[in-house]
Amino acid sequence: MPKIMSFTKKLLFSSLLLSISTFSCSDNLNGKPIEVSKVNQQITVEKYIEDTGIPWAMAWLPSGELLITMRAGELRMVKNGKLLEQAISGLPEIKVKQQGGLLDIALHPDYEKNGWIYLSYSKEDGEGNFSTAIMRAKLKNMSLVEQEDIYVAQAYAEKGVHFGSRLSFDNQGFLYFSIGDRGQRDINPQDISRDAGKVYRIHDDGRIPEDNPFVSDRNAKSAIFSYGHRNPQGMAKHPITGDIWTHEHGPKGGDEVNIIAKGKNYGWPVISYGVNYSGTSFTDLTEKAGMEQPLWYWDPSIAPSDMVFVTSDKYPQWQGNVLVGSLKFGYLVMLTLDGNKVVKEEVVQENLTRIRSISQGPDGYLYVGADGVGVYRLLP
Repeated sequence: MPKIMSFTKKLLFSSLLLSISTFSCSDNLNGKPIEVSKVNQQITVEKYIEDTGIPWAMAWLPSGELLITMRAGELRMVKNGKLLEQAISGLPEIKVKQQGGLLDIALHPDYEKNGWIYLSYSKEDGEGNFSTAIMRAKLKNMSLVEQEDIYVAQAYAEKGVHFGSRLSFDNQGFLYFSIGDRGQRDINPQDISRDAGKVYRIHDDGRIPEDNPFVSDRNAKSAIFSYGHRNPQGMAKHPITGDIWTHEHGPKGGDEVNIIAKGKNYGWPVISYGVNYSGTSFTDLTEKAGMEQPLWYWDPSIAPSDMVFVTSDKYPQWQGNVLVGSLKFGYLVMLTLDGNKVVKEEVVQENLTRIRSISQGPDGYLYVGADGVGVYRLLP
């Protein structure tokens, strides 16, 4: 497991406990159950904008506007707290099917200088097969201009599942993105000659970094940074160490939190803490030499969506911790950290429907997108 620097400041973990019940999760450091508390804290949930779509991701412009990707294929803008009726034009042709559509969005770290916006979406190859594509464009007068695909994964099947698609920049300006196994677990994740089931690293214009782990392998996809993933739909840069953290959907159980490291194999589907949806086993292994153990896993599954490191001083009890959304249960999960260890898990807000996206706004507040509802703002 990669070593991660400890936080440079003492974190505040105390919280007001209004109701408590316990359930069991697992700490991969010793393989034993760890009891954690289900906690409701003093948070007021305010409806920020209302919409019946699926708000897959959010990104804030320096001028304060909020951009929201709707999975059905629209890019919307919120200005002064209101969702504009006019959608942003200039999107590519997006294949909307099951879990596919318009997915993540991220701004270039030097957005104010270069204006680049990055989007991930599901793309059709002309023969009925679909894949994940990464594009960049600039926003001008409610339209995307200078559009270009900078990575298009090879398309293998018509399946509309496991596109992955989270985006994150690191401190060196490299762009990381995830692509799920596309529902072909026994073919793609362990084969570095194939796209899917991977986390990738590229330059901001799509070029392949010379120090990527598999650039010298002629048979490998040279953009791959790590492999053996199922369907990573959460990705965030650690605010202190700069490392890229992800979480991914397991099957029935076995959702994982991982720290992404160069060239590492995260095991899917050779090792897993989950089983088939039918309840039958597909592997007897939960660990194997040469394969990474998760930092944390859920069993039963919570179907994790987005994730964010909380840095805002508006939530002093949550600072330095990871907030994860649950599609399955419609709650927010806070993972309390001690360096690179998860020491506690708490449900900090319930009854939010299917949580799809989380963002910390420039005002310091947390914003939560929920399927068929819109976007909430959390007021401490």
